[in-house]
Amino acid sequence: MIFSTALLCLAANIYHEARSEPLVGQIAVAEVTLNRVESKHFPNTVCGVVKQSNSKGCSFSWYCDGRSDNPFEQGAFQEAIILSQIMLDNHTRPIDKKVIVVGDKATHYHADYVTPYWSNSYKKIDKVGNHIFYGKK
Repeated sequence: MIFSTALLCLAANIYHEARSEPLVGQIAVAEVTLNRVESKHFPNTVCGVVKQSNSKGCSFSWYCDGRSDNPFEQGAFQEAIILSQIMLDNHTRPIDKKVIVVGDKATHYHADYVTPYWSNSYKKIDKVGNHIFYGKK
């Protein structure tokens, strides 16, 4: 499957990164993805953020892990599509009307069972489900 629209790219990221997480965890992953779009340090499109890579690998490991990116749990993918539409709509709302879990400062996260090289370079914001979320110090 080729992910080429904001909706499908965000849904793929939610699906691959957080489909086993509670809803708040899925929302938090979506927030980070959309926060990166708004940051000058990342690409300015959802698909650009999701597909971003450098010499150290991909921003989101599922995208370059060598396995198929096709969703095999169709129900979970359909839920990710619905949540993506909600979060894309949410992203354009005024701050007092937004659904917020980790906030607009969160730009990084990782599973709680790993310690990536970059984790000490950022301020821990919150732990949601099995992910730890970070923003600039």
